[in-house]
Amino acid sequence: MADLSDFEITKRWPAKNPDILQLYSYPTPNGVKVSILLEELGLEYEVHQIKIGDDETWTPEFLSLNPNGKIPAIIDPNGPGGKPMGLFESGAILQYLAEKTGKFLPSDPAKRMETLQWVYFQMAGLGPIFGQLGFFYKFAGKEIEDKRPRDRYANESKRLLGVLDQRLEGRDWIMGDEYTIADIATLGWVRAINVFYEAGDLVEYDKLKNVPAWLERGLARPAVQRGLEIPPFD
Repeated sequence: MADLSDFEITKRWPAKNPDILQLYSYPTPNGVKVSILLEELGLEYEVHQIKIGDDETWTPEFLSLNPNGKIPAIIDPNGPGGKPMGLFESGAILQYLAEKTGKFLPSDPAKRMETLQWVYFQMAGLGPIFGQLGFFYKFAGKEIEDKRPRDRYANESKRLLGVLDQRLEGRDWIMGDEYTIADIATLGWVRAINVFYEAGDLVEYDKLKNVPAWLERGLARPAVQRGLEIPPFD
């Protein structure tokens, strides 16, 4: 049996089965990236709900695994060299699991890097900008009388969706015929524009040519549907 006692987080969220991957998450657009990939891979894992609304990511136990205080994070009891390893940052976790299993990341070096560039496009562009749009359009920021911040993020969101829409021209998936971690990284965030942030009209989502069909294809995957609900909301 794997010994995870060196990980302080396991004192607050103990592992029932320390021999399988431990996922610490909540079903946000970032959190579901990892649960979707785990479901696609069919790996055994144990999920621990981290209640971000109760500031559980800022507890000493969680910060011991991710000093940045964000979900998701994992502990792999069978990390490099067979030793347990903790990992945070959703993009890094996607890349780690894809490389470990040899799935959802092309083996060809050029295609591998092309895939990763689109993962980083989501990490550096879509995620942060959509998140700011949500704050200024749906959450506390909507009370700010000056709408210039909201409009700035709405316009940039439209631009980024246009970049994605252009990439998907003539392609089923971001990498063409192959469904990869680039799609997995991006699906939850594009879905959030309509479902979570309710900002589809603001960013003119219905005017996009390729993104809606791509999202529909992604959401039709059973593993995606399961992953979107892991861990379940309270």
